[in-house]
Amino acid sequence: MAQTKAAMRFIRPEDVETHVFDWGMIKWHNEVRTTGATLLTAGVVILDPGKGHLRHNHPTSDEILYFISGEGEQMVEDERGDAMYEQMKAGDMAYIPTGVFHGTLNTGWEPLRILAVYAPGGPEKVLRELPGTVIVPAGEIAKR
Repeated sequence: MAQTKAAMRFIRPEDVETHVFDWGMIKWHNEVRTTGATLLTAGVVILDPGKGHLRHNHPTSDEILYFISGEGEQMVEDERGDAMYEQMKAGDMAYIPTGVFHGTLNTGWEPLRILAVYAPGGPEKVLRELPGTVIVPAGEIAKR
């Protein structure tokens, strides 16, 4: 039985569009546009070797980054604005509170795969509108 976008409960990579950037790509599996969810957004981020999603923040959302595969360096600023760096690998997780600056760099030779979760959702809209973002429709293979 086909699912409507508003009623999707089981989401596969081919069901959602791909956002392509100069540093990698993201597939938002759970967001208002796919499942109707407003309390959280979740998706898989792929960072290319040597690339990263550098210093930024999300003024209205907490973020969790769960490292699926590969290795990288996670930066999170503390309460004074001093940067803390941690080497991350599969199975590690980083929590970034609302408004805290952070960045992720792939320090390995293979793609770094991360599950990113925003609560509440919303920051994915900003990424979608960044200059240079390419949106590849659901079901199509992203090429760079």
